[in-house]
Amino acid sequence: MKHFFIVNPVAGGKDSTEVIRAMALSAFSQSDESFELICTTGPHDAEETVRRIAESGEQARIYACGGDGTFSECVNGAAGYDNIALAPIPIGTGNDFCRMFGEEGRFYLDLPALLQGSTHKIDLISVNGRYSACICSVGIDARVGTNVHKYTSLPFCRGGGAYVVSAVVELLKGITRPMKLTCGDFSYDGKATLCCVCNGRHYGGGFNPSPDAMPDDGILDIYFVRDMNLLQVATAIGKYAKGQADLFPQYITHLKGDSVTIEFAEEEVINADGEAIFAKKANIKLIPGALNLIVPDGVTFFD
Repeated sequence: MKHFFIVNPVAGGKDSTEVIRAMALSAFSQSDESFELICTTGPHDAEETVRRIAESGEQARIYACGGDGTFSECVNGAAGYDNIALAPIPIGTGNDFCRMFGEEGRFYLDLPALLQGSTHKIDLISVNGRYSACICSVGIDARVGTNVHKYTSLPFCRGGGAYVVSAVVELLKGITRPMKLTCGDFSYDGKATLCCVCNGRHYGGGFNPSPDAMPDDGILDIYFVRDMNLLQVATAIGKYAKGQADLFPQYITHLKGDSVTIEFAEEEVINADGEAIFAKKANIKLIPGALNLIVPDGVTFFD
């Protein structure tokens, strides 16, 4: 068994390469197994590296050292390969996937616990051929998240300031867009605010619309938010972010299923764990057991 550390040197705003190297050297000092540390150099580098390892047929454990973007790339490289097991080491900004584990999420920063951990198959979301381990969304939230990078260089946009500016700009442009949505027997054709498709629980730096979602149960939790005005959004957004969307059945429909199709009048952005996909149609479906997730020793989340 070989272990690969895929390190994003710009994750979290600082280069943690040597920190990860020191962790690995210490953890493997008494081990017969070997490791390799690989630094990414640009977009999709992590995905391509993981896919090369997977296609070799070698049994390997891969550690995505970065934020949700690095983990998402590694997921897309590892999806469907039984010889690969994957874990995040959350040193990025959002780390939404690890938030799902609550207090036990700290074990993903404990390399000895990861090395002693087991593997557990989890489902993935496929959206137009790309994979997401946690949440996909379309609508106002996807537009805000996609455009936030435009404002990060502004002097007053440190921390969450860029999200606030992006949200204000997108709200002023208009909250709703025409959508045609089909999910099982449910269909809708008209203006809508957003649709959030959950395999996991968190997105957008801490929004938790689906507090009971499990990434191994073969079910997607889907929250469809119909046409809302600014006052209605302001009233509901806090509750939605805390997993209380069901308090607003007049605006928000909670669906469960294994697929959903959304069509747009014009090309829209689809958020897939932070990756922006632009299309006029979103074909979203669940892929059961598509990823071997490394579960650190001490994590009881799946018990």
